[in-house]
Amino acid sequence: MAAVLAPLAYGGSITLWAYLIQADEILLEKHDHYVKQTQRNRQYIHGANGKLMLSIPVKHLGRGGHQSYKDVEIDNSFPWQVQHWKSLQSAYRSSPYFEFYEDEMIPFYKEIFTHLYAFNESLFGIIKKMLGCTTKTTFTEQYDPSTTNADIRNLLEVKKQTEAVALTYTQVFEEKNGFIPNLSVLDLLFNMGPESLGLLKNCDLLKKA
Repeated sequence: MAAVLAPLAYGGSITLWAYLIQADEILLEKHDHYVKQTQRNRQYIHGANGKLMLSIPVKHLGRGGHQSYKDVEIDNSFPWQVQHWKSLQSAYRSSPYFEFYEDEMIPFYKEIFTHLYAFNESLFGIIKKMLGCTTKTTFTEQYDPSTTNADIRNLLEVKKQTEAVALTYTQVFEEKNGFIPNLSVLDLLFNMGPESLGLLKNCDLLKKA
């Protein structure tokens, strides 16, 4: 795959990262509007009782509700970082690689970030590093509804998403809950560690969920 025009997510789903890993170049969208109920502030993990959503609270967007994604502020009056980190620990403390990546992840749940895009951009860089992805990454200079690149910006939509990569692996609570596809890429990393990059690189991209 050549260059992809991709969204910036909170962690990002396995499907999203499969497209990124298989691209020759990554162009991240920096000038889109913020849309509620998307991967911009949500990710899904595999907890003891099944699929669990982690959602970053954001401040009110104003009367019209339209705001540039990079201007959206995090509502830190809620202890969301404490809650998310406890959820990640509960879900993955017994996984093979949680302790291996723990030190990389802790700062995102200890340090205060004021803006959602800045938080997600920093997290993207760490996840890319943990995966061992060396693909060149740049940012858009303006919003363009049409592009000559492979456009995967719609993968941020969580309710309308019908595609999942053909990728299976061992999950911590799989025996209890069954395998849950297309969770946060963190689920893959904590369970499969250094094997994650190869799994994303070699999986089929268009399996209907």
